[in-house]
Amino acid sequence: MFRVMSRFLSNATNRIDSKGRVSVPAAFRSVLAQRNVQELYCFQDFVFPAISVGGPDLLERFERQIAAEDPFSPDANEMSLLIHGGGIFMKLDAEGRLMVTDFIRDFTGVSDEVTFVGRADHFQLWQPQAFQAAQMQARGGRRLAGRRFE
Repeated sequence: MFRVMSRFLSNATNRIDSKGRVSVPAAFRSVLAQRNVQELYCFQDFVFPAISVGGPDLLERFERQIAAEDPFSPDANEMSLLIHGGGIFMKLDAEGRLMVTDFIRDFTGVSDEVTFVGRADHFQLWQPQAFQAAQMQARGGRRLAGRRFE
């Protein structure tokens, strides 16, 4: 169970500098420091055009799910394809910046800005307009279904 302060919450959009780096929001860096995350596990999200980013615990959680399956099953193979084949490790530099590589750009469509989106135990990297559109669609879907958070 995570403490409230050690969750990735909210969203922020930052510009990519001329060297292809983007500053990770201070609140997100604080969570990474609290969790003593030195190496970031990054993977292509299963639903959205976003890169999901977390610590080694995120990868381990997925690997436990894969290990629970028959190793020759289509489910285990598909999960491994997504988790291992669609993932990389990255590190922040000393100033808390992340290099925006082709791995990120090609999957998300990011060009000059990145929106960081908190997802509790991890965060995501989005192209800003794609995040705004997805958030509006999610709000509209909940409103049409008459569902609210309580």
